[in-house]
Amino acid sequence: MTTTPTGPVSSSIASPLVRDATAAALPRHQLPATGTGSEVAHDLITNELFLDGSARLNLATFVTTWMPPHAAALMAETADKNMIDKDEYPQTAELEKRCVNILGDLWHAPGGGDATGTSTTGSSEAAMLGGMALKWRWRERRRAAGLSTDKPNLVMGVNVQVCWDKFCRYWDVEPRLVPMEGERFHLDAEQAAAHCDENTIGVVAILGSTFDGSYEPVAEIAAALDALAAGGGPDVPLHVDAASGGFIAPFVQPELVWDFQLPRVQSINASGHKYGLVYPGVGWALWRDADALPDDLVFKVNYLGGEMPTFALNFSRPGSEVVAQYFMFLSLGREGFTAVQQNSSAVAQHIATEVAAMGSYRTITDGSELPVFAFAVKPETKYTVFDVSDRLRERGWLVPAYTFPANREDLSVLRVVVRAGMTHDMADLFLDDLRQQTATLERAGARPGVPQVSAFAH
Repeated sequence: MTTTPTGPVSSSIASPLVRDATAAALPRHQLPATGTGSEVAHDLITNELFLDGSARLNLATFVTTWMPPHAAALMAETADKNMIDKDEYPQTAELEKRCVNILGDLWHAPGGGDATGTSTTGSSEAAMLGGMALKWRWRERRRAAGLSTDKPNLVMGVNVQVCWDKFCRYWDVEPRLVPMEGERFHLDAEQAAAHCDENTIGVVAILGSTFDGSYEPVAEIAAALDALAAGGGPDVPLHVDAASGGFIAPFVQPELVWDFQLPRVQSINASGHKYGLVYPGVGWALWRDADALPDDLVFKVNYLGGEMPTFALNFSRPGSEVVAQYFMFLSLGREGFTAVQQNSSAVAQHIATEVAAMGSYRTITDGSELPVFAFAVKPETKYTVFDVSDRLRERGWLVPAYTFPANREDLSVLRVVVRAGMTHDMADLFLDDLRQQTATLERAGARPGVPQVSAFAH
């Protein structure tokens, strides 16, 4: 029994409402001598997590923040499956193979339905695997010709996601970053070809820039590289970083030619946990065919029971995200994916149109490529994008404010990412808050700038 000023109270009644003082002192630096038990631990951690923002109001992240309840349940049921252990979990491995083949068909891979690819922990790992294959194939060509392999480089726009900077640093490749210029905010065909030489392992084209949601002109870049090779220049392969666009373009812009339809494209990466509509983390790396993936990058292990090939930067990882990806393919189908992605696109363009109509902002992009757009305050405005971001955060909306990279560091923008689950009603609520906060800032004048919110929370 628990004694109180008014008399004894049953511990079974008090326990959900009154916790022992020692249980409330959550460990911060060392393992506690005794545990709280699962029920109390669940309650205490849940209480702490209330301090996190609402994922549905996070307009900064590209990562999926809502899935159907049946998908979440299926992920919980399969969280104990190790994706690497294909001998013990052969059906999970089969679902991975089916996903690779579905994506191969979606991205027009040759080979009659038997695509070459793998699941990963995310698009960053997938991008690095693609980069490694480019470097290995370049090195093989150079060695076969008796040439030096000392100074590989990779051509890409300065707007690439940080995973490509990591790749170049980790694998000792010179990053040839093409800067922005004027109103050109990403890589174009002319600059891509101009930066290539005999040591270029490949060019990376981005189907959906993190900075503003725009597509780089993949077909034009491929044509410029074709012309470079035909004119006696280096024969440079093309990798498409379709982290977001790989799950958008086939459904929103089906006429766009960007994938394996272009012979120059040798590999593609994409994030299942972005517009693939799956909780993090799952990504996909696909190659044009088996010849595009060097054999010595694939390892075979037998100590899990049965010989299994593996090409990854890590080893053990949960199979639940792969299962969830297959669930989304199965449950939605092409018709469902088209409806979901087109709705996101329509909502993004609706918000962009209304933001432009407010008069205080200029849109950099309009959401017509990725369901993402960037906008800036007009030059005569007395407040900054950081002020706007700060005011929206007070209303629960996370809208990142950030500066553009080299050559356009003078340009600061806000970015809105529209994902599945963002309805027209929610969009209108956001627009109402933006109008109100903009009016408040205009009345008050400038406020001190606030710390920049990362544009790249993934």
